[in-house]
Amino acid sequence: MQKERLHQYLAQSPVLRALYFAKQQLNGFLVMKNMRAQRAQRLLPKFLALIRQFEQSPARALAATLTSWLEPIVRMWRFSKSNGITEGFHTKMEMLSRRAYGFRNFENYRMRVLAQCGWNGVINRV
Repeated sequence: MQKERLHQYLAQSPVLRALYFAKQQLNGFLVMKNMRAQRAQRLLPKFLALIRQFEQSPARALAATLTSWLEPIVRMWRFSKSNGITEGFHTKMEMLSRRAYGFRNFENYRMRVLAQCGWNGVINRV
């Protein structure tokens, strides 16, 4: 029922309809996390054509942003690894340091970091 209402609403405004479907296509591109080189090579012209379509529409600012971030977006498709886990652990360690106003010795800080990051049994192995 919601899709029917959406299509009825979009049928009233062709410009809005075109923008909506372009946004859906863009979302489809950005959801893809990694691709092989051949698939990325095949889809990149479609992605660039979509950006050019946004440049000709009221979404010029979005086109400028996508153009400036084009290299990282393509890199995201090609390489699926990120340092998100490392950044998360680093943030936890920073928060521990801020809350404690410094530990008296490194061993106390180390024990707290290991407890916060959830690494059971690491203390005996290190």
